[in-house]
Amino acid sequence: MKTVSTTNAPAAIGPYSQAKICGNLVFTSGQIPVNPATGNIEEFDIVGQTRQVCENVKALLEAAGSSMSKVVKSVCFLADIADFTDFNDVYKDYFTSSPARSCVAVKDIPKGCLVEIEVIAEL
Repeated sequence: MKTVSTTNAPAAIGPYSQAKICGNLVFTSGQIPVNPATGNIEEFDIVGQTRQVCENVKALLEAAGSSMSKVVKSVCFLADIADFTDFNDVYKDYFTSSPARSCVAVKDIPKGCLVEIEVIAEL
């Protein structure tokens, strides 16, 4: 097992890794819309936050030697299920291979975010 770390995605805010490689799979921790350059949440609507989250996922996968086209499963958390359509409008531009997916609304996401995504991808 190998730990993946990059400054192109937000640092872990707890006792966990940004991502792990096990065999030929990459498992990312949930990504929230923190801009890694500033450490801040700079987008306040679901479209902007989803875009930043997808960029963070992309950076982790690239650091691991993978890519968005190799994602086989995503798990998506929304603070408000009413954002589902707007979320999908951004998601489809990043996850063009249409991986298997779960998407649920949750009570709270860390730092008051509107969206969080974690993925499993092939190397």
